[in-house]
Amino acid sequence: MKQADFERRHLAEWTRLSAWLDAPRQPRAAATPPPRRADIDASEAAVLADIDFPAAYRRLCQQLALAERRSYSVALVERLRRLAERGHLVMYRPPRARWLRIVDFFAREFPQRVRGQPGTMSVAALLFFLPLFGCMLLLQYKPELSALVIAPAQLAEMEAMYDPAAGHTRLGRDSGSDLQMFGYYILNNVSIGFRSFASGLLAGIGAALILLFNGVMIGTVAGHLTAIGYGDPFWRFVAGHSAPELLGIVIAGGAGLRLGLSLLMPGQRTRARAFRVEGTNGAKIVLGVFAMLVFAAFVEAFWSSIGWMPALVKYSVGISMWLLLLAWLLLAGRGRGTHYAD
Repeated sequence: MKQADFERRHLAEWTRLSAWLDAPRQPRAAATPPPRRADIDASEAAVLADIDFPAAYRRLCQQLALAERRSYSVALVERLRRLAERGHLVMYRPPRARWLRIVDFFAREFPQRVRGQPGTMSVAALLFFLPLFGCMLLLQYKPELSALVIAPAQLAEMEAMYDPAAGHTRLGRDSGSDLQMFGYYILNNVSIGFRSFASGLLAGIGAALILLFNGVMIGTVAGHLTAIGYGDPFWRFVAGHSAPELLGIVIAGGAGLRLGLSLLMPGQRTRARAFRVEGTNGAKIVLGVFAMLVFAAFVEAFWSSIGWMPALVKYSVGISMWLLLLAWLLLAGRGRGTHYAD
């Protein structure tokens, strides 16, 4: 085969591999989809996302051996040799310590993956927070409507837990040690988050319904207790853990919506390929959500339930938690490493 024909046949593959190697990445990131960079258009980004680096590297080594055996030009052989050397460094560099990968995941990768789905995350936030605040506001004018959402017996139990005249030493519960309630809150929070994501398999409709349902339920409870004058103990209880818990539910729901959309609108990919990619990405997001919800359960069990703490302290901690978590999700990892865009 003439050199010109050889180059025409493989030039696009070399270009894609070179662009993939140019992308900033973590050690051992050969199996990680590369970023969508500003200088790569959408179609090329889709190709780069599907590159199988080990297979591409093996083909490159074979092509280099052919070029040397056929005595192609020094410039071509040198170009392929440099490309192979760069690939070798990526293929065989040692992995980092596990704890460093965990730190990097929460410091960079998780918030990047969340920001990489702005459309579905925004829709999830609207589906959750609009009914939540809507129900809270409506019940200030029509408190009797709470009985249409929650059974009167359940409302009576909640009123008993947050009755200011009852003199509870622990807020938000009638019994149980902090450690017991920590386990209960973990089970409850994580189950909601997992259902919000997994129900996205139903074309995204399941995730949307769970977000709406939880928004209505939480808004009804908050609105009812506030309307009847039990707002002080209730808000002192929820202030500390509301940020990681509510944001975790929204993020899990957004990942579930994205999973459903991959089946409805796979784009240029096959449905199987789109589902595999979005499922993997969603699973990593849910891993971060799991940590957020476990943290929320810890705060809820050991901090939120403290009854003697002044409201000013509780609200200050709650506001700080919201600001810190929003700053983490919106700013962490910007300009560093791989970006995971829609």
